[in-house]
Amino acid sequence: MQVIRLGTGATSTAPAPGKFRIVMAALVIVLYALDRFTKHLVLNKLTLGQPIEVIPGFLSWALHFNPGAAFSMGTEFTVVLSVLALGVLIALLIFVAPRVRSWLAAVAVGWLIAGVAGNLTDRLVRDPGPFLGHVVDFIAVRGFAIFNVADMCITGAAILLIIWSFRSERR
Repeated sequence: MQVIRLGTGATSTAPAPGKFRIVMAALVIVLYALDRFTKHLVLNKLTLGQPIEVIPGFLSWALHFNPGAAFSMGTEFTVVLSVLALGVLIALLIFVAPRVRSWLAAVAVGWLIAGVAGNLTDRLVRDPGPFLGHVVDFIAVRGFAIFNVADMCITGAAILLIIWSFRSERR
């Protein structure tokens, strides 16, 4: 714990910034590995065009290759999306992660880094080639998009960052 002087002679103990970085790093490693593992599994177990019902009428596993962004938008901009994801990942690692000073922000940034890295990896290593690769999606919710673990991390991070911003405004 780090002692913080409050200016009135009082002190408060707050976690050292290193603890936030450990939480972030652990989340990045675990969630990135989970994304890679689940994509590996579905590539070996699912066949394109043959979904497997998990919860009938609601949830299925359905292999899909997405060259675009969310909801398959921007499929003609795969290279731009890849370069943008690379820039975001670099900015998160260099500028954002070292400045995190709360548990909520540490979790959000960890999830965001893992999600961006997971989908960027697909764009770099999958067919049709580097920066043109298609993201592997497989979680199909009826009436919604087909997505993956990395997408869940990015969405969860966005929600946590919104909550964090409202909480920080009050302080």
